[in-house]
This record gives sequence, structure tokens and C-alpha cells, in this order.
Amino acid sequence: MATIKVTQTGSPIRRTKDQRATLIGLGLNKMHRTVELEDTPSVRGMIQKVHHMVSVEG
Repeated sequence: MATIKVTQTGSPIRRTKDQRATLIGLGLNKMHRTVELEDTPSVRGMIQKVHHMVSVEG
């Protein structure tokens, strides 16, 4: 299956609890950390929820 790289570019400080939990669910919890995830609709939905704090490649 195809993969995408997601990098955290924004801080979770002053964000809602559900946005913080979404970052943790994606495997991100520190600035500039990058993870490689499968390109599924559920992952895409999580990325859309925190699109202002992450950058996506691939």
C-alpha cells in the first residue's frame, strides 16, 4: 500500500485536547518529527483535522 510522510510543523500548545490526541494518534508529539504512515482514509481524516500543524509529502 502507498505511504505518506507526515511532519509536525506546528506546536500543540494552546490547541484543543482532541487535536493533541490526533497528533499522538499519528505518532507525532514533538516539533519536526516525521513519521511514515499508510495512505488510508482514516489517516487522511486525521491529517485533515490537524492540517494547520503538519506538512504532508507523497
